[in-house]
Amino acid sequence: MFRTLDFEICDLNTDAPMMNRNENSSPPISPVVVLTLGIFGVSTGAIFARLADAPALVTAAYRLGLASLILVPLAVWRARDELRNLSVREYKLAILSGFFLALHFASWISSLDYTAIANSVVLVNTIPLWVGLLTPLISKDRLTKATIVSIIVSVIGGGIIGLGDFATGSKALLGDLLAVVGALCAAVYLLLGRNLRPRLSLLAYVAICYGSAAAFLWLAVLALQLPVAGYSTPTVVAFWGMALVSQIIGHSSYNWALKWFSSSLVAVALLGEPIGSTIMAYLIFGEGLTWSKFIGGMFILSAIYMAASGEKK
Repeated sequence: MFRTLDFEICDLNTDAPMMNRNENSSPPISPVVVLTLGIFGVSTGAIFARLADAPALVTAAYRLGLASLILVPLAVWRARDELRNLSVREYKLAILSGFFLALHFASWISSLDYTAIANSVVLVNTIPLWVGLLTPLISKDRLTKATIVSIIVSVIGGGIIGLGDFATGSKALLGDLLAVVGALCAAVYLLLGRNLRPRLSLLAYVAICYGSAAAFLWLAVLALQLPVAGYSTPTVVAFWGMALVSQIIGHSSYNWALKWFSSSLVAVALLGEPIGSTIMAYLIFGEGLTWSKFIGGMFILSAIYMAASGEKK
């Protein structure tokens, strides 16, 4: 499968005049600022997921579905011509990206039913490791020495955060495994987005990606006959919080940055999420803050700085 993806993506990259058909060649705002906003946005995801009293698959479906209800009509209005002129291959790759995004949320949110927020967030954020391993297969980005070092440091930092926090038992192990599957799927999603974003405007890309992810998730919800209505007001508020803050602000900020930064740097920046989620979990749920989490957070912040410093302009 990855050889096929590599062939299709490499073929897309030969169309040089199309690279900037929707956006300027220089960012209108500092990508670092946008990535910081993205870290805050995605950090709320685990909190809203824990607050939502609904099956994991339903929670994921509402997150992507509500976000799509806002973004798809907006894209039809603002990016109609672009959507009409996209090639079949671009549509296929954007939909494939949405498929892996759907798998990411389905597995990761499910993991929160079995293991602690700290465990789940740390494991799902092994994304830089998977991005580093898959980059030669899917993306044309080359890993620099600084990026490789930042990936190693970030994974060490994530391990330190989770040190001593990992629950025991078969259910916890299942949750940990689901979080790792979520990380692998997110890595593929980022790599596909990295190849598509230089060609597609942010609005066009997220509309197709989030919309297709929502479709996959809702098909699964309906096939499994899970309850889709009758949820409490706090759960509905959590659904909307995930859609507006975690997805539209958080994930879209990262998708915006994929035009300017490599998928490896964006993946490393995502490791700011355990820091934000751990602090929020402490304030809201009383989950403990420890020295290991503080030290691990310093490793992660150092990794983000190293990756950003080593990124080619």
